[in-house]
Amino acid sequence: MKILRRPMGPYQTNCYLVETPEGELVIDPGVGATEWVLANVRNPLAILNTHGHFDHIWSNAELKERLGIPIYCPREDAFMLQNDPLGQGMPPSTPDHLVEGDEELEIGGTPIRFRHFPGHTPGCSVIEIGDAWFSGDFLFRDSIGRWDFPYSSAEAMLESLRKVQKVPGDYTLYPGHGPESSLQREQRNIPFWIEKVGRRG
Repeated sequence: MKILRRPMGPYQTNCYLVETPEGELVIDPGVGATEWVLANVRNPLAILNTHGHFDHIWSNAELKERLGIPIYCPREDAFMLQNDPLGQGMPPSTPDHLVEGDEELEIGGTPIRFRHFPGHTPGCSVIEIGDAWFSGDFLFRDSIGRWDFPYSSAEAMLESLRKVQKVPGDYTLYPGHGPESSLQREQRNIPFWIEKVGRRG
């Protein structure tokens, strides 16, 4: 499985292309992602959103129109794709598949698992493909997503941190911003973040 990454837009949001045997999966196409995606896909299969913030989904609509592929988005964040709740002027898009919680599905013969870790947003999820975790804005290298935005929740973030702390094994982490990491590396930091989120609420 080959993974391509390109930071997009003013927030340098990582857009990923995952090359599977049947074609490519586009993960979090942010601001200005369209041309890069078009230049690097041969048989695109789907667009996958880790969550609904504008800098991760800005190019959803254009890519869906240009490529004719479906959008998969966590159900709890679908309203963000259509309503631009942070008022950034984002082109609206309509998800074709609303992912339910920790849903497992298959696209082009490739097993995909969404792991629901709300807190940063109501639908914030990690997309698991093989031994790769596309962690969006939940986990970064040595950090976690903010829990003080509109529609964020410190209480939900605490539950998600406790949940991810118990996940066995290891995965390569491909976050929404910044460099790669690993699940086990970030699990070592979870007690610190639990204390910090709990203290600040």
